[in-house]
Amino acid sequence: MIPIGQFVNQLMKSVALFQPESALIITFLVALLADLIFRKSKNISGIIALIGFAVTAYYLYMQGSVNDPAFTKMLAVDPFAKAFKLIILLASIIVVVISFFSDELYKAHERLGEYFTLIVGMVIGMFLLTGATNLILIYLAIETMSISSYILTGYTKEIKRASEASLKYVIFGAVSSGLMLYGISIIYGLTGSLNLYEINTVLATGKVGLLPLLISSLMIIAGIGYKISAVPFHFWTPDVYEGAPVTITALLSIASKAAGFAILIRFLKVGFLDQHLPLTGIWMTVGNIDWRFIIAVLSVLTMTLGNLVALWQTNVKRLLAYSSIAHAGYLLMGVTIMTDAGVSAILVYFVVYLFMNLTAFYIVMLFANKLGSEDIEDYTGIGYRAPILSVCLAICLVGLTGLPPTSGFIGKWMLFLAVIDAHYVWLAVVGVLNSVISLVYYVKIFRNMYLRDVDSKKPALKYSPASIIILLILTLPTLALGVYFSPIIEWANRATTLFLGK
Repeated sequence: MIPIGQFVNQLMKSVALFQPESALIITFLVALLADLIFRKSKNISGIIALIGFAVTAYYLYMQGSVNDPAFTKMLAVDPFAKAFKLIILLASIIVVVISFFSDELYKAHERLGEYFTLIVGMVIGMFLLTGATNLILIYLAIETMSISSYILTGYTKEIKRASEASLKYVIFGAVSSGLMLYGISIIYGLTGSLNLYEINTVLATGKVGLLPLLISSLMIIAGIGYKISAVPFHFWTPDVYEGAPVTITALLSIASKAAGFAILIRFLKVGFLDQHLPLTGIWMTVGNIDWRFIIAVLSVLTMTLGNLVALWQTNVKRLLAYSSIAHAGYLLMGVTIMTDAGVSAILVYFVVYLFMNLTAFYIVMLFANKLGSEDIEDYTGIGYRAPILSVCLAICLVGLTGLPPTSGFIGKWMLFLAVIDAHYVWLAVVGVLNSVISLVYYVKIFRNMYLRDVDSKKPALKYSPASIIILLILTLPTLALGVYFSPIIEWANRATTLFLGK
């Protein structure tokens, strides 16, 4: 039994490490209260959310390179978790800002306090998920994140497709949660623990049955795969992305996926990595399960299905949904090879993907504000009616394809290089072929914007200076990081090297 003095000291240390999450919880409560008091203000909760995110960023910065467990090893506070928290926080800040320009939200609702408050609630769940090292905490974090996202998906409830999307999201989410809980119960029965570190110790003895371990682990990965839209757990993604408000679609495509990949990597590395081997940057797992083959199959299926089905889409949001599935497949390549270089490449890819994807969704939202449509056919001639938006969208699509001189090329180059260095040349070839396929459906948007209805007499689309300035700020990193990318590579390498669990 731990002496009371030692317990209090450990608790105080854990609370100090929990400051970013505490700031988010306070932000959630303040935003909720402000919405009740200032009922006539639509933006008050959004402004409070931005202030809370700024305070959270400050506490993350003040943590430095701290590398400690918290709350009796239930939560890891390390540079790896911090890196993903920064990605999630940056995506959330951008989504809140672009939400202020959404006609879809502001014209349909008298109050938006719950909307911004739920985004904060979703971020709390994602923050917990990035550092969770206890299976029950992993489940609770996923549910905290999911409940907020279920409501936000159907926030524009007067639109039929939004209610349908929210219902499908809840149903698929319930199934994945059930699978995960069942898998957790089996692992607990096999190892007698819910802590990933203790599970690793038990697995290292080699006394755990292979078949039940494989089944339980796959069930947990199924729950995580649902959050990252990996095939065959992707069925919810196209309908939810199409039906949800554009801003929430953008948030799900980046932040939710980042949290999912953070816990997938931690689950495999902390729970199944052989801790007794020398640190060579190449992971060797215990438990006699060929994780590389399993993840490689998921990667190939995910990127191939996402790209092939995207070829037939006529709705831009739905097309970007399948594109997002394909990008999850590319990211899984980094998990497949199980090396530090692969994890670093994933972090770099997320940073560049964040700006490209959020900017693309922002432009889709601005076009929808004027056109009242997200259909690709309605984009005919729009390159001449809204030249600045169209050029920025073209840059983002080039980046999503992975062509130079955009940052998308750097992201894919880092991933493919890590895969080739790990002697998975065939996987890199599959990734390159899928990138070529993706160019086909992105070109459809180019064609409609610049080659169709060129002589149209339709009036130009006019946007506020503020929305244009934000657009240019969001587009700039896609070009800048394609030329000057060494800082984010160094940052990613440092976060991976200081991974708690080495």
